[in-house]
Amino acid sequence: MQLEINVIDAFTDTVFKGNSAAVIITDDWLSDDLMQSIAFENNLSETSFIVLDDDGIYHIRWFSPLTEIAFCGHATLASAFVLFNKNPSIETINFSAKAVGVLTIVQTDDGKIQMDFPNTKPEKVKDIPESLLAGLSIAPVEVYKNTQAYFVIYNAEADVLNVERDNERLKQLAPLDVVVTCQATSADHKDYDFISRYFWPANGGDEDPVTGSAHTALAPLWAERLGKNELIAYQASKRGGILDCVVAGDRVMISGNAVQYMTGFITV
Repeated sequence: MQLEINVIDAFTDTVFKGNSAAVIITDDWLSDDLMQSIAFENNLSETSFIVLDDDGIYHIRWFSPLTEIAFCGHATLASAFVLFNKNPSIETINFSAKAVGVLTIVQTDDGKIQMDFPNTKPEKVKDIPESLLAGLSIAPVEVYKNTQAYFVIYNAEADVLNVERDNERLKQLAPLDVVVTCQATSADHKDYDFISRYFWPANGGDEDPVTGSAHTALAPLWAERLGKNELIAYQASKRGGILDCVVAGDRVMISGNAVQYMTGFITV
């Protein structure tokens, strides 16, 4: 069996930046084992699989090299990019995913792709897990948590950029991952409101280059702290990525660019 595969760099307009995702569209679902094997072979942050139903809804599932992921923003952006390119007349795409319901995706006037996600604002943690404290070289100022991750607040950009981690310790927080973040204050990041990094040794690997799902929590967290509902975020991984965020009640709109890296076929 041959399957078309597209690899897209998401949250960037430059190849080799942002976060890469593979997109595979099939008429019917492949087996879970096969989808996981393909994701493992691809060895990207995520591989998304899409099946169109009779009602025009695109059902989507996301797999890291290690496991199926409940919610992935950058692979949703990559998937929408592929579908918009294949069907230029489409103005809106509706994705359906078990964990987050129906997601509405549109193209904005400036060419970006905007995704309508649930607001997953985290709550402050009073008792910080020892594994989190031991797993980071710099002590948190504050810690928040939602169903996806712990969110570590730092006061200085240098802390976010330079923190070292013990992956074995952070794995003990499974199934939760770890985000470190601070307000953007330096000249290097003058165009952004906040920066972050995302560590996920329990679910996908070492450090995720750009994590759209995390910004459904980061955006409302920083919106409250900064007193503004429209924010521009930078994920400060080696590849880097830019996310436009709008907090609107129980929804968070996240927009970004995407660029094609590869189209090909895999044989399974």
